[in-house]
Amino acid sequence: MPGGRLTDGDRRQIAAGLAEGLGYTEIGRRLDRPASTIMREVARNGGPEGYRADLAQDATRHRARRPKQAPSPALPPVATDGRGRDPQVVREVAETVTTLIEQQGMPTMTAKVLVCLLVTDSGALTAGDLVQQLGVSPASVSHAVAFLEQQGLLRRERVPGERRERYVIDGEIWLRSTLAAVQMHRALVTELRTAAEALGPATPAGTRFGDSAEFLTLMSETLQQVVDQWQQRRAGVE
Repeated sequence: MPGGRLTDGDRRQIAAGLAEGLGYTEIGRRLDRPASTIMREVARNGGPEGYRADLAQDATRHRARRPKQAPSPALPPVATDGRGRDPQVVREVAETVTTLIEQQGMPTMTAKVLVCLLVTDSGALTAGDLVQQLGVSPASVSHAVAFLEQQGLLRRERVPGERRERYVIDGEIWLRSTLAAVQMHRALVTELRTAAEALGPATPAGTRFGDSAEFLTLMSETLQQVVDQWQQRRAGVE
């Protein structure tokens, strides 16, 4: 498998593959590169819809010219779990997913904690595990965990036979996060409607609040339908 950086020609083939609707695995096969390398390249340069070979090449040259900075805390090392996973591939996946989550607005440390849990086969780590793997302070982990718990992206449980807690994720994290969003939207809709009435429904500000309430109502209803469909599908599988 060839090493080194992606070339301008590689980037043009990536762009062509995306235009054909190919997945990262197929594009990587054509370039004899890991799918994770392609995924990280695309995520770093606009995503599948916004990737442009010339812009990606320019961005790479710009990054190469920037002064070197002290490295940020490493993303989670891969624990030896006997599953035969390639540590480098898992690290590349962790870096790519962290970047994507950050681009959605999640704070950097919070994204790192989430991905640290996601790439762990057990899906469970203690605060001490996270501190050690990420090389950060206990306070940083605590703040990140509090945010993720509020969003429904993890849950706490006691370590069997110990007083310590561990943080757990599973295949239902996005379901719980969506349910948390639905509850938040419903609460917000109530306040928005109250504000619209107080400001005057016919005023520009009142209309703005009212329109926001209607939009969030529609979004909540749609998300609830998605949740119901998912739960029905899961019930059918089980």
